[in-house]
Amino acid sequence: MAYTTTPHNTIPIHHANHLMATHRSFYWGHNTIILFDHWPGNNPAMYALAIIFVFCLAFLVELLIGFEFTKPGATKVGACLFKTGLYMVRAAASYMVMLAVVSYNGGIFLAAVGGHAVGFLIFRSRAAR
Repeated sequence: MAYTTTPHNTIPIHHANHLMATHRSFYWGHNTIILFDHWPGNNPAMYALAIIFVFCLAFLVELLIGFEFTKPGATKVGACLFKTGLYMVRAAASYMVMLAVVSYNGGIFLAAVGGHAVGFLIFRSRAAR
């Protein structure tokens, strides 16, 4: 892999016989790569879907933090396994939101912050109680 800097604050990366540009600071635009190779690419509709996906993922993190999912009458082992499974889902969702934000796209950043804020407002704030 060859890393070089350019005056436009991007780093061209030569990978698998094609050139990708990775940004080093926040930028605005729909031509980006988030979470998966070639997604959303330069398609504005897929970029909008990516923003909705990141918003919902951040919202899910707050949902899983805010609620205590215990089944009444469940055994201690069953409840422990259930809580462990939910913790794994929450950790995976949290890391995916973090990785999406590391794309340095301003719209994705705002979607992540917005999803966390709306989720906090609904599930964890005193105003919702």
